[in-house]
Amino acid sequence: MPTMADVARSAGVSVATVSHVLNGTRPVLPHTRQAVLDAVDELGYTPNTLARSLVTSRTRSIGLAVSAISNPYFTEILQGVEAGALEHGYSLLIADPHDDPDHECKVVQLLHERRVDGMIVAPSADPRELVSYLGRHRVPTVFLDRVIDGVIEGAVGDAVEDPADGPQRFDQVCAENTGPMARLVAHLAELGHRRIGLVAGLPGLSTTAERITGYRQGLTAARLAYDDDLVVHGDSASAGAERATATLLSRAAPPTALVTANNAMTIGTLRALRDRGLSVPDDLALCCFDDFAWADLFSPRLTAIAQPSREIGAQAVRVLLERLAAPDRPARTVRLDCAFVHRTSCGCPDSGERGRPSQSAQSAQSSQPSQPSQPSQFEKGNVS
Repeated sequence: MPTMADVARSAGVSVATVSHVLNGTRPVLPHTRQAVLDAVDELGYTPNTLARSLVTSRTRSIGLAVSAISNPYFTEILQGVEAGALEHGYSLLIADPHDDPDHECKVVQLLHERRVDGMIVAPSADPRELVSYLGRHRVPTVFLDRVIDGVIEGAVGDAVEDPADGPQRFDQVCAENTGPMARLVAHLAELGHRRIGLVAGLPGLSTTAERITGYRQGLTAARLAYDDDLVVHGDSASAGAERATATLLSRAAPPTALVTANNAMTIGTLRALRDRGLSVPDDLALCCFDDFAWADLFSPRLTAIAQPSREIGAQAVRVLLERLAAPDRPARTVRLDCAFVHRTSCGCPDSGERGRPSQSAQSAQSSQPSQPSQPSQFEKGNVS
């Protein structure tokens, strides 16, 4: 197997120059760089990453811990992380915490023991131990999709306090949640719905809290009162959403429209509606947070909020690499815009233009006191 010294002799340069070319650690004259690359290609030289890691204390690897890898949303995020890592010459080690705080800590510790240079983690609903571990060991980390600010009140600073440096803060990358959810609710209200139900996610997750906030903001914009009976938790899973939707439908005054807070719960909700012989949108209008590849193939086609999942993953890699390059820079939270995808499950015609409301909307209007028409504060297209 050819060595770096063989490459240096073939290119007529020093071993140090070969190292600078391969590692990008110092500028090299273009003709010298090309001579090294030609020698590498001719000899079939492969860098010894293990030896390099012993010298640099870097493995050029990233640990990724995300739950429900089978979920299309996280699958697309994973693709974005993988593409971003590969672009910068990093390998990826992947683990599934199963949204369980104890298992989360175990897999993160295992990734850390593999000497990854940094981690990208989608935290569980109770990330206190996770934050404590990452803080104690000063692991460069980007929290993905779910943020920890305000979720574990006071725990971040308390858990990772370092007498020398003070509390460690973490970079975070996620989508906007509040405004897009409010957009869905406002849209249903514009169609005449006055009892709009929400199938919310797992309690404790920042995405759940932010989307509930957006739901309430949408109601407020439409001058509709918040009703606890219209909010149920599907725990971010299909089976949970099926049970939660059944609960909503059993209310004395059930909703005429539903918003589901992620793609897995949309499937569970549709199953519950099918089991009761209810048709979307004629019997009940439906909008969902999270678009997915086959949402346009359903009948009716699903009106949804599309998150930039691949870009979230790629952005998380960029933010982590910036952290590795400048460990002392201030932490930041990056939020990416979502898109409102207007289809037909909300009761609008195929053209996406306003037309005759669905039967469910007409029923909602006839069974409720008339209310003044309100202009929406949200416009179609990108929302933030």
